[in-house]
Amino acid sequence: MRPIRAAAAALLFAMPCLISSAQEGGTSEAMETAFAAGWKATFVCSGVFVAEQSLPEIERNELSGIYPDYQLAYDALPAAQVDETRKLVSVTYSPSMPPRMAAYRPGYGCTQLPAGAGEEAIGFLPKFTSWPAPSAQDRGSAIGSNVKIELRIEDAERLDPPVSAAFDEITYGSGTRTASVVVVRDGQIVAERYDRGIDNETPVRTWSVAKSLTATLMGAARQKGLIDIDYPAVLASWNNGADPRRAITIRNLLHMASGLDSGDNGSRTDQLYFAGARVVDAATTRTLEAKPGTRFKYANNDTLIAMRALREAMKDDNKFHRFPYERLLHKIGALHTTLEIDWNGDFISSSQVWATGRDLARLGQLYLQDGIWAGERLLPEGWVAFVRTPAPAQPATGKGYGAQFWLMDGVVGVPAGTFYAAGNRGQYIVIIPALNAVIVRQAFDVIGGAQFEIERFTADVVAALNAADAGRAVARAKADAGADGEVSLREARGPAVGKPN
Repeated sequence: MRPIRAAAAALLFAMPCLISSAQEGGTSEAMETAFAAGWKATFVCSGVFVAEQSLPEIERNELSGIYPDYQLAYDALPAAQVDETRKLVSVTYSPSMPPRMAAYRPGYGCTQLPAGAGEEAIGFLPKFTSWPAPSAQDRGSAIGSNVKIELRIEDAERLDPPVSAAFDEITYGSGTRTASVVVVRDGQIVAERYDRGIDNETPVRTWSVAKSLTATLMGAARQKGLIDIDYPAVLASWNNGADPRRAITIRNLLHMASGLDSGDNGSRTDQLYFAGARVVDAATTRTLEAKPGTRFKYANNDTLIAMRALREAMKDDNKFHRFPYERLLHKIGALHTTLEIDWNGDFISSSQVWATGRDLARLGQLYLQDGIWAGERLLPEGWVAFVRTPAPAQPATGKGYGAQFWLMDGVVGVPAGTFYAAGNRGQYIVIIPALNAVIVRQAFDVIGGAQFEIERFTADVVAALNAADAGRAVARAKADAGADGEVSLREARGPAVGKPN
């Protein structure tokens, strides 16, 4: 009996490890298939009804180069079924479960139903009683709908080599897949190019560039007196009994320093993004693993909680859902941007936003203008400095972090003070205050593949803009000196700039 008892005791001591492995050892095959089907339903829905792309374009762009761990399950899925009348996309993935579905509504984009939900759930999705259309055409920027690159020809010609190289899939990363590049100088588009079926009115998923938009919305809310970024207990559910999460502030959340557990990889919130979970279940229920404000950990949840905190502070869902459009996006003329929501009505503003290259350029321009647009202050004084100032807790390696923006200091050829928004698959907004310039790059880079070398591209764009300035300075000096004869075009423009390094 003793050997049996000893074996039983050994098994008993091993049980916690076995149970832990079963509970937290990864995603089941059934869930991976549900995630893959959710990816397909969501991206086809947004691609068709938000971006208005064809199914072959969506297949080429959004549905290729996906997470490698879903690829096998994705390849086994049937074609997505698109119901144009009901604006519904469904993907069958299991003989015993309803198909994964995503439904479109104006202003909300496409909302994914939770895994296991049938078509009857569509009736519960939030919808606007009336779409918050812009009250007047934006006249606060030259980044309009009918842009003509005619005021800064010198800049445009100098920028042609690096901008062209961004699309060759080699120069800035082998196999990278650029969809758009927009360069703005002094509020004027000076370079613009598109590929892969995208044009100036085609929204592309921003991925984590949406986090920087969220920070901007927090600024707009602060300007209206709706939030205080240092007031604790941002969620009502945290303000109970012994809950230590009441100490977390919006400032902590924007700094990616909530201290909350978000797993080994805080940027993978697959239950929310691809299984149709709610923000309040996937993001707000985690426990503390570090003191708020003391540790940097890049986490989608921190961004999602900040936006949820704004919803609770406003206490009016109709006003909350209209707020991004009426108080920010429509003010700056970003009329092709859509924030998508979960089925509970929370914005998934850590990633699930669709915007055109020009709309993203407008966002960058707002920061160059210190949060003022067409004479109206949209962001509080000091907000630009806040988002670009290094947070108290910083990443252990790599670039520095501000408040939902990355910092590009210390890069050779890039002016100090440059900061940027970055998202999965190669989405960027680079803001260069020293040159009063914005660079936007949108793409469909392969997840896990080569990354676009945004720092080198930025340095090459900066070099081109500086060369254009130098050329103009030479021309002005010649004119001021009253030089005899015409200045040759080559002499006026200074030395040629070759292909980017």
